[in-house]
Amino acid sequence: MSSYRVALLGAAGAVGQELLRVLVDRNFPVSELKLLATSRSAGHKFTFRGEELTVEEVSKEAFRDVDICFFAAGNEASKVWAPVAVRAGAVVIDKASVFRMEKDIPLVVPEVNGEAIRGHKGIIASPNCSTIQMVVPLKPLHDAAGLKRVVVSSYQSVSGTGRDAMDELAAQGRAFGHRALAGEGEGYEAWMAHPGEDFPRSIYPRQIAYNVLPQCDSFGPGGYTGEEVKFLGETRKIMGLPDLAVSATAVRVPVFISHSESVLVETERKLTADEARDILRRAPGVVLVDDPAKGQYPTAVEVAGRDEVFVGRVREDTSSQSGLWLWVVADNLRKGAATNAVQIAEYLIRNGLIQGAR
Repeated sequence: MSSYRVALLGAAGAVGQELLRVLVDRNFPVSELKLLATSRSAGHKFTFRGEELTVEEVSKEAFRDVDICFFAAGNEASKVWAPVAVRAGAVVIDKASVFRMEKDIPLVVPEVNGEAIRGHKGIIASPNCSTIQMVVPLKPLHDAAGLKRVVVSSYQSVSGTGRDAMDELAAQGRAFGHRALAGEGEGYEAWMAHPGEDFPRSIYPRQIAYNVLPQCDSFGPGGYTGEEVKFLGETRKIMGLPDLAVSATAVRVPVFISHSESVLVETERKLTADEARDILRRAPGVVLVDDPAKGQYPTAVEVAGRDEVFVGRVREDTSSQSGLWLWVVADNLRKGAATNAVQIAEYLIRNGLIQGAR
């Protein structure tokens, strides 16, 4: 069996750390691993398969003799270093958004459009986390009945913003606890001691603890945020449906890991809820958890740490003839980022699209 020389740019970030775990969990055939980052994070040490590795500062020389390079360091790093890595002979699998809508760069979720990988020219883009988990169940429904319209409201965890946002949520939770310790009451009483008072914050425009923010990313034309716009363009490109009607509302919620989505799907041919459940039960990458009367439906807590997309609350829409509602939950750091990237690399290997050393 071949093994591969792998580099990871952005090793110190939340997605980079998850990538290290996923490479181990999926027994990815790594012969050599380079951990790379900008100068700010160079020098950090992390353990991979029992070996302590030091994060190197990214440079042209760092990509020499690399087969596969995972990028998880943001748009600016990807713009600068992805072409350098490709010229050095590596295949780049990029988690940033900068290349996703480029015509000649495949945007891939392997369960949905893995064949698009075959057309890569050195860079393969991995979609936004919230888009990934939505298109995985959409694909089999489209194959069965044809998609006509998709409306999604996403409830996105703070890990989608990064490690600092997770720290901010934790700090605000501790500040709430300090109120109770200071004799300001317990629970509701501690909260009401200072109604409307913000906890210390620097990442989000409003307090995130015990709150819901109808804003993910900055606002743009028409009042839509960047996250909402990604749903539209990325879903159309991945599904190969340039005219698909898609609309989204993206909401930030005080959850550490896993995004949840309420999705209305309208199909060309009507599917009953039972038909949809049968389709989803057999779909690759999907786990159906759907018996609400017995309390069986997916939630963020149970899904964290899993690689699949979980679907529940499947029901027929009461306002349209061919609509279905789905509740879709996935770990945004794993399937929404690290796992999807590793699955792309596995596709390259499985289909003989990349050569490693024996």
